[in-house]
Amino acid sequence: MDFATKTIHAGQPSEPQTGAVVSPIFQTTTYQQIGPGEHRGFDYTRTSNPTRKRLEVVLAELEGASHAAVFGSGLAAENAILTAYLKPGTEIVVPGDVYGGTFRMLHKVFEPNGCIITRVDFSDLAAVQRVVTSRTKIVWLESPTNPRLLVYDIAAISRIAHAAGALVVVDNTFATPYFQQPFALGADLVVHSVTKYLAGHSDLVQGAVIGNDAAIFEPVGFLQNALGGVPGPFDCWLTLRGLKTMELRMLRHAENATAVAEALTKHSRVRRVYFPGLPSHPGHDIARRQMTGFGGMVSFELDGTPEEAAAFTSSLKYFALGESLGGVRALVCLPCKMTHASIPAATRAELGLSDTLIRLSPGCESPRDLVADLVEGLDRLGARANKAERESVGV
Repeated sequence: MDFATKTIHAGQPSEPQTGAVVSPIFQTTTYQQIGPGEHRGFDYTRTSNPTRKRLEVVLAELEGASHAAVFGSGLAAENAILTAYLKPGTEIVVPGDVYGGTFRMLHKVFEPNGCIITRVDFSDLAAVQRVVTSRTKIVWLESPTNPRLLVYDIAAISRIAHAAGALVVVDNTFATPYFQQPFALGADLVVHSVTKYLAGHSDLVQGAVIGNDAAIFEPVGFLQNALGGVPGPFDCWLTLRGLKTMELRMLRHAENATAVAEALTKHSRVRRVYFPGLPSHPGHDIARRQMTGFGGMVSFELDGTPEEAAAFTSSLKYFALGESLGGVRALVCLPCKMTHASIPAATRAELGLSDTLIRLSPGCESPRDLVADLVEGLDRLGARANKAERESVGV
């Protein structure tokens, strides 16, 4: 099946008893057993549920894999991987530009328990080669990253990691399986914040871990049941519903991101634009090689003050100021105050996450309206600055 067909048909046959073409919601906690310990494949919904099972099947299919476990959030999914594989004295190697929630979990939860967290510039393969050693258990990468949309060579990094005996975990949230297939590039596990593009409508919180090797995936699958951080059947059904339009949505997200990025590069109040589709982006060539599209996210550095950045993000008409991304409605975020506020200011500065960095998630609105919204917001900043300058000189 092609991708769009998988989103509608994989693991989602018509319901056999009634012929309903949409999978039902199995809103149940338990299941009547044939005899003690003898059941029809389901005994308790924390362990498994028919609606959740359908979702796990389709997510695995979309990533070209065999196994998937869905969790109550993206961070719950990450926690399952880290708990399964990161023990005291073992090391995880991560890029500097990593999601703030991942940074917080690593440094506030796992590092105090004796795990070793090593950050390195993943664009420097020689540096990655130097730090990945026999004590490294996990090499963890986002590509593109959050929020600067840096792109890393997954295949090359996987070769380095595997040569040292380490597992490769790829956070594929920004690229999505529509634009990038990490298992084909050497990944051992893929993690998603399903909340974002997979569900696609900003109406649920969910995560997933996907694997192709049963032996590597099994410890994570065990923890899904043992720790119990699973989503309810209704949220799983909502994701199944959202997935059916994923290809259509991703095409529009990418179209809008391209239009936004190109417009921002032409505005005098923009210092720098981060979008893999721009030839000026440092990871553009890698993105062209390992992705089938450049995704739907854009970030940019405002040429102005942190106060102006905050004012801009609060002034837009169609871009709602809010956490998260990947929904049909456009969102704008100031990472230093929002998604990456848990990273100390000095560390953010060291990593290049400035206080004027603005992250955009163009939705599925008209690209013309989204571009006009941003340009008008930037122009208002310019007008206010000119007025302030005139007043300062008594004009």
